[in-house]
Amino acid sequence: MKKLHKLIAIAIIILLAIVGAFFLMGSSTPTGDGPSYNASVLTNSLSIDMNNWQYDETNDIYYQIGLVYCMNPEDTAYESCGIYVPGKYFDGTKNSNGTYTCSLNENVQVGNYTAGSAPIVMPVNTPGYSSCAAPTSYNAGEIKEYTDAGFIYLNAGCRGRDNAEAPDGVVDLKAAVSYYRFNGDVLPGDDEKIFTFGHSGGGAQSAIMGASGNSELYNPYLEDIGAAMVDKDGNALSNAIYGSMCWCPITNLDTADGAYEWNLGQYARSSDSFTGALSTDLATEYAKYINDLGLKDPNGNTLTLEESDSGIYTSGSYYDYMLSVTEESLNNFLNDTTFPYTPSSNGMGDMQSGEATSGEMPSGEAPSGEAPSGNMSGEAPSGEAPSGNMSGEAPSGEAPSGNLSGEMSSESTDADSSTSYETAQDYIDSLNGNETWIEYDASTNTAKITSLEAFVKHCKNPSKSVAAFDDLERSQAENALFGIDANSSSHFDKTLSELLNNNGESYSKYSDYSSDYASQYKNDLAATDSLNNSMETRVNMYNPMYYLCDYYDGAGSSDVANYWRINTGIEQGDTSQCVDVNLYLAVLNKVGKDNVEFSTVWGQGHTQAERTGDSTTNFINWVNNCLN
Repeated sequence: MKKLHKLIAIAIIILLAIVGAFFLMGSSTPTGDGPSYNASVLTNSLSIDMNNWQYDETNDIYYQIGLVYCMNPEDTAYESCGIYVPGKYFDGTKNSNGTYTCSLNENVQVGNYTAGSAPIVMPVNTPGYSSCAAPTSYNAGEIKEYTDAGFIYLNAGCRGRDNAEAPDGVVDLKAAVSYYRFNGDVLPGDDEKIFTFGHSGGGAQSAIMGASGNSELYNPYLEDIGAAMVDKDGNALSNAIYGSMCWCPITNLDTADGAYEWNLGQYARSSDSFTGALSTDLATEYAKYINDLGLKDPNGNTLTLEESDSGIYTSGSYYDYMLSVTEESLNNFLNDTTFPYTPSSNGMGDMQSGEATSGEMPSGEAPSGEAPSGNMSGEAPSGEAPSGNMSGEAPSGEAPSGNLSGEMSSESTDADSSTSYETAQDYIDSLNGNETWIEYDASTNTAKITSLEAFVKHCKNPSKSVAAFDDLERSQAENALFGIDANSSSHFDKTLSELLNNNGESYSKYSDYSSDYASQYKNDLAATDSLNNSMETRVNMYNPMYYLCDYYDGAGSSDVANYWRINTGIEQGDTSQCVDVNLYLAVLNKVGKDNVEFSTVWGQGHTQAERTGDSTTNFINWVNNCLN
């Protein structure tokens, strides 16, 4: 009997050892229906085939497309990627079927880098938070500019508000990052040095990627699609990135409606209407938010708003700082510009929303032999009315029509883009018109702006109605983003819901008010998604400020990117100027002055705004500066 007991004890010890080894190899139980996280299972499913590279001899680029980056994808047309590598980073042997077997060559340098040190850059081409189809054919296009600089180009598709819902887009992007790291033992590059870059909704998701690295909130969603959350040895894999480039990010959606009304709406809305009253209330609530947020300017001074005799909280250090940013933008323009000057079609606020300057990113859908379209936004032309219900989905790979993106360009400025200005004084005079709101000193070539109200009225008219993002009829792109499934739209603004539910009696006197609004917002905000997460949690997951500011519970819960570059066109009516400035200040307070660049570009709208040069070259130079 004792011998039997001894054998049983030994068997139990062996069993426990096996179970322990299993967990050490990275096993975990997913919260959804995805596969378990055994490292060997991941290795069998997600290891890249190094015998299957294609080679573009003309441009010296090795590439693979159609790489599915998770084990349980919802749609491989979106949840897959292409990888493009400078040819010198590989020793390639041609196979009988025309493909190449490749191994790393770390002895050759391209630009500033070797196969062991090269950065990986990852475009985020998601206008209006739309989906981005993964590349299905090869075209060097703009990719060559990056590979010639020694960069590795990771072009990942992702789901979006036209075929999924938040947080699926960022979940997919994180899965693509961890997929590359999972294969880091055979792929070239320093996989700690991953940079995302995007414009508009893509700029927003680039910002979320930069702020939310390794946030546990995403883990159930990553598990659900079978992302590589452990490496081949069973150690946890990071989905954090090293740098984030954001052009005109449409973000901070928890307070974006209020920001829009404080910055723009209060100077343009009719006061004798429900939406006018709602605009006033949203602007007031936004001021309270700023006073609680605790943002600091570059000198460490806390920024707040104060009640004022004219305007809604148009006094205080935050107002003064916003005015100084606007004034600095104009003075940078005067310093950068040689007169005579003729505004270009892509410079003034009357350009179509989503038109990029130069250096656009490939769409991933360009037919072989054709240049990629590259447009990073694809939003509706300026002035188009909202199309209404968001239920219609755009064809795969195409920019949606109408106002489905929720992003339109600002109105034209007083300066006519067909007019040439002989001197800086002529240009300033044209902006002033019949009201002197810019004081110009020709001897120093500097300008002083008297008020934000004057700037908005002359240069930044609002192009969206109330509410700008959480539309009363759920017709904006952001409403679709926060739908409970791919075919629905939902309200998501908690502050707006509270105003409607608390102030219904005062709003009821207006003919454009509906008593249904309050219950619609309240019901939508109470709904949960397929993984039982609340609307508030999902909004937090799509808000970089949630991870950057102590005001939010998420502060300190993520690994924030080391480097940031945030550029915006000052004349865009697509979002409040506050959104870009707040993101900059939050990042500045987190990573320090030396690690963040910020520019509000005068005379440009919703575009890949740059003070000088083109966006691609400037982005490449910035990445080089971050690493060298």
